[in-house]
Amino acid sequence: MTALPLPPAVVPRPATDVAVVGGGPVGVFLAVLLAQAGVSVQVLEQRLERSPHSRAIGIHPPALAALAEAGVAKTMSSEGVQIRRGEARSGGRPVAAVDFSAASSRFPYVLTLPQLRTEAILEARLRELDPQALVRGARVDSLHDDGGRVLLRGTTGRAGEAEAAAGRADEADTGPAFGASARIIVAADGARSPVRTLLGTPCPTRALPDTYLMGDFADSTGDGPVGVLYLESGGIVESFPLPGGIRRWVAHTDTLMGAATAGDLAALVAERTGVRPDPETNTMLSAFSVRTGLARELVRGRTVLIGDAAHEVSPIGGQGMNLGWLDAAELAPIITASLRGDTVGAELAAYGRTRRRAAVVASLQAQLNMMLGRPLAPRLLAVRNAGLSRLFQVPAAGNLVARRFTMQ
Repeated sequence: MTALPLPPAVVPRPATDVAVVGGGPVGVFLAVLLAQAGVSVQVLEQRLERSPHSRAIGIHPPALAALAEAGVAKTMSSEGVQIRRGEARSGGRPVAAVDFSAASSRFPYVLTLPQLRTEAILEARLRELDPQALVRGARVDSLHDDGGRVLLRGTTGRAGEAEAAAGRADEADTGPAFGASARIIVAADGARSPVRTLLGTPCPTRALPDTYLMGDFADSTGDGPVGVLYLESGGIVESFPLPGGIRRWVAHTDTLMGAATAGDLAALVAERTGVRPDPETNTMLSAFSVRTGLARELVRGRTVLIGDAAHEVSPIGGQGMNLGWLDAAELAPIITASLRGDTVGAELAAYGRTRRRAAVVASLQAQLNMMLGRPLAPRLLAVRNAGLSRLFQVPAAGNLVARRFTMQ
């Protein structure tokens, strides 16, 4: 799948109403909402290029409703795979099934679309509204809130994907310094948010014991647009369809397998499920561990945290990117009202409370998903699977699970 071409490099504007630090899917989405409302906005992103890895792939119905307000949900839905049914299997036999189509009347599915394409669609929409809004290669090094505006200082440069992801943009080539000011700053700069560090906002994090290995392969399962969870004694294996006849496999591992090959993942999947992906068709491979974190405050002065800068949740369940979009959807009208001169102190306080609460719920849901996917002795696994099978025979229980899984 070919991504849209990147725009030519631009330099930061000296002054805007809003500066969004971080040009990932959450920051660009917020910028689209603000630009649609007539707000002067620029996005400062330290990377010069989008990541080639399709990290987050799941888009849930509440996020699709928010994306519709930005004019991009129709394009995404037409390009992605619409998963209307999920199944749990164990030992080659069905355990339970979930009907996602019953969870939402407007978007009766979970959509899968590689993050690379998601970002390209959002960036194209932002360029339609303001061709100069996204500034790549701009790293923010300091900020000062004088009570009326926030002054940002930084450098332009050539931060690569690896340095930016690790928060080591200082290792990349740097260019001229810049200064820019905005009435409001929004930090959408990731789980290791440099802006959050500059603010001195505490964000306690906790490492969880779970590790995973995931990869994308040509789909040879015959399952079509169905998401499958294999509940096996060695640990869960998740399987989700992607556009272009690709299927993502995610397997729980005993330790972090940072040096694993596509063949290693294929063998692990085959051992637990009986399905062997072809290693020669692998297009993405990644081992990861899990952390959770929640900033103690999301609003400080004229700066607001959203997305992973505000809360880090397990990627299991695919809630992180969606949670950030919902942050942005709630924040955008508050910012717009503030710029009109309205008093929004109560609304900002409510935003902090509701978004922190949403992050806690998402984190608990993700941790429950991980618990169900940990290794379990065969005898205990059989008992648990039998209980799940009986539970899902109750329609109300199945509908509740479908709604919770889809963040509703």
